[in-house]
Amino acid sequence: MDKTYRPDLLETRWYQRWEKDGRFAPSGHGQPYSIMIPPPNVTGSLHMGHAFQDTLMDTLVRFKRMQGHNTLWQVGTDHAGIATQMLVERKLAHEQGKSRHDLGREAFIDKVWEWKAESGGHITRQLRRMGASVDWSRERFTMDEGFYKAVQEVFVRLHDEGLIYRGKRLVNWDPALLTAISDLEVESFDEHGSLWHIRYPLADGATTADGKDHIIVATTRPETLLGDTCVAVHPEDERYVQLVGKFVELPLVGRRIPIVKDDYVERDFGTGCVKITPAHDFNDYEVGKRHQSALINVLTPDARIRAEAEIYDFSGKPSQAFGSALPSAYAGLSREEARARIVADLDAQGLLEKVEPHALKVPRGDRSGTVIEPLLTDQWFVAVESLAKPAIEAVENGSIRFVPKNYENMYFAWMRDLQDWCISRQLWWGHRIPAWFDEAGNVYVARSEAQAREKYGLDADVALRQDDDVLDTWFSSALWTFATLGWPEKTPELATFHPTSALVTGFDIIFFWVARMIMMTLKFTGQVPFETVYVHGLVRDGQGQKMSKSKGNVLDPIDLIDGIELDSLVDKRTGNMMQPQKANKIAKATRSEFPDGIEPHGTDALRYTYLSLASTGRDIKFDMGRLDGYRNFCNKLWNAARYVLSNAEGEDCGQQGEPVELSLADRYIISRLQQVETQLTRALDEYRFDHASQALYEFVWNEYCDWYLELSKPVLWDDEASLELKRGTRRTLVRVLETILRLAHPMMPFITEEIWQRVAPLAGRALEADASIMTQAWPVADDDKTDQRAVDDIEWLKQVINAVRNIRAEMNIAPGKGLPLYLCGGDAEDRRRLAENERFLAKLAKLESVVFTEPADVPVSALASVGALEVRVPMAGLIDKDAELSRLDKQLEQQRKLVDGIQRKLGNQGFVAKAPAAVVEKERARLDEAQQAIALLGDQRAKIESL
Repeated sequence: MDKTYRPDLLETRWYQRWEKDGRFAPSGHGQPYSIMIPPPNVTGSLHMGHAFQDTLMDTLVRFKRMQGHNTLWQVGTDHAGIATQMLVERKLAHEQGKSRHDLGREAFIDKVWEWKAESGGHITRQLRRMGASVDWSRERFTMDEGFYKAVQEVFVRLHDEGLIYRGKRLVNWDPALLTAISDLEVESFDEHGSLWHIRYPLADGATTADGKDHIIVATTRPETLLGDTCVAVHPEDERYVQLVGKFVELPLVGRRIPIVKDDYVERDFGTGCVKITPAHDFNDYEVGKRHQSALINVLTPDARIRAEAEIYDFSGKPSQAFGSALPSAYAGLSREEARARIVADLDAQGLLEKVEPHALKVPRGDRSGTVIEPLLTDQWFVAVESLAKPAIEAVENGSIRFVPKNYENMYFAWMRDLQDWCISRQLWWGHRIPAWFDEAGNVYVARSEAQAREKYGLDADVALRQDDDVLDTWFSSALWTFATLGWPEKTPELATFHPTSALVTGFDIIFFWVARMIMMTLKFTGQVPFETVYVHGLVRDGQGQKMSKSKGNVLDPIDLIDGIELDSLVDKRTGNMMQPQKANKIAKATRSEFPDGIEPHGTDALRYTYLSLASTGRDIKFDMGRLDGYRNFCNKLWNAARYVLSNAEGEDCGQQGEPVELSLADRYIISRLQQVETQLTRALDEYRFDHASQALYEFVWNEYCDWYLELSKPVLWDDEASLELKRGTRRTLVRVLETILRLAHPMMPFITEEIWQRVAPLAGRALEADASIMTQAWPVADDDKTDQRAVDDIEWLKQVINAVRNIRAEMNIAPGKGLPLYLCGGDAEDRRRLAENERFLAKLAKLESVVFTEPADVPVSALASVGALEVRVPMAGLIDKDAELSRLDKQLEQQRKLVDGIQRKLGNQGFVAKAPAAVVEKERARLDEAQQAIALLGDQRAKIESL
């Protein structure tokens, strides 16, 4: 093996080998285990959340594959309607100076497919870089032919059952992209705004309780007053209760609107009077609906003031409840322009009471960045009430379980308060809605125009045009678990791998994706989509802040793997120098936290860092210190393997079953290995990735490397040791290392494969020419291999060695200087352990001699305790007297504080009377031990003082 661990030289090579050999495809044997990858956007680039989530999934899949399951990790990408259309439109404008409208719909869609073929695989290449063992032979795309067939089938069936309908409703509208968007595509920002206090004149000579002829309404959006249909006050607000049922004249418009009472109003906010604009605010929509008001739409799709209002009732039909006239002075103005003009006009007419600064949440589209407008538009909806009931029951009855379980509450809260789902988008790229309109506006839903004519008995001369809208990408991704497996056809894959075993996802899409998958899958397959939903937290920066480009705290996982030199940026995806603008952008985002750039760490170190941070359900503060630590862990494993190979290659390791003798250290590490095998299996079965990574880390670093490898040297380097004993140690070295590699493989696939190829033959494994650790059996603990006495003896040995090392450190004695050691007190077990392990103790503690004796026969010494055993190192000529006295004084102070605390507890009659007898007895024993320690330390101090 190379002296230095170089992940860049082995990771890509091994992944290409695995993929070439077809290692990721299902084996066809064993109990099926399947996971669906949450499909990343085809336009996307791997971010920290992706890399974290994919690491968790790959760990599960590799673990289950090694356990002998018939394992499928289904991969695919989402067509990402808005993101993809925006990207291609920008590319078209930049390269040809044209818009999609210049090309027309069909030609533009052709351009999107061209882009997909050329550049749409970026994120899948990055998945390979992360070591994701997905079955690439089954890669799916939500716009491929088979998936499109499934989407059409679901839409038509739901429509035929009356569960999909078209209606005029309030939706999140992006005035820049001119499409409805989902709640998940809306980001709320804290911004500084104003609260305008506007006088609304009372009609019919009415006055307030204090004799005023107007009420004051406070609003953050004065431009929407053009669409007001009423003013609401709290039912118990004594200031306005006498005005309920009376009217105001809407400023600037003259519309006569009623004053209503509604619990929605907060009496203490603003003036206690709230303008209600049902067509331009989701909360106002509900208030207006309760009071049988109307919907007055005053905005165009691009968020400009209409010349004439559109007025509808709450069933979406045109209404005559109010006149449609709007002031001509505002027609065609943008929202911002209209606001300024309206505020100025109100002020000029004496209707502007005052303006106050006000902090508010502003909704913006995550793609366009523009302020989102609640807008009344014609859209397609799914009626979800009947779909939700079985989806709720599936979680209630345990058919689906959430891990952690508390996320069930979030799921139920959403599912028991559902609104119908808007599934249409005003885009060109996506699944075009399978509905056709005739000239009269009648709608015909079918799988094709020909089927529509046949289904509805339409003559050939009836002109039909297909709906221009496409389906929300969440609609198609809701079919992900079964459509990827071939539904609506009854495929072998569907029969084998559905329901899937687990879904790994973030809590932020439990409603948008998880819940909708459950509803759709139950509806169309009669099965749950998955048996377990493992919910992980979100990856944040080291200070717990959300990662965003604007904050400059975004980390690119590929940069963490390969490293980045900020002053000579090279695009690691192409090998070319980045464009200066792009390079500067990345440098600015990274330099704030990493002024000297980022050193390469390798994929395995990054994966292990993610796993160590994956405590159930909590957000993750990404810690570069941990990443550095786990790069060191990879180095530790590499160097341990080099030590093992240097002592095993070309040597007799008992590969053919020759007789061996196992040392105490051999029996100890084999025993501990059984315990670790059990720990890791349980942790991964319970989705405790953090526990699994920690248990393996501690075993490899602390026990195998720091202790067992050192304990092996006295045997391997002892010319008098028997052939059987040396063979036993070599066999243990390689077999335990080979097992460690299999345990670590799901978490660190690359380094384990590289080392395993060298170690496995020495461990007695007969390998075929193209063997891989990927398909080796997961280690299973064997209780017959556990020697608890050996474990206890080594733990005793470690404590004695550590006691000597601590004395060395405290007394500033050179690590390599030989020391005499005296052991006092203790019992027969201590004497047995010394007799059997003196060679190990002397070697590892660097001792000249070690004897059991009486305290009176020991010269003035430094003292440490191992249970009842006293470990003493003579101090004459070895210590700084003043420093040693200071050390003893500190220990004495600690023991005295401990004694005081225990005496106060035992002096408390309430504690003694109420605590279990065993607890009281334990405290008394602790008191005795502390008092004995004080006596010993006092004697020690007196001896040092006399030096």
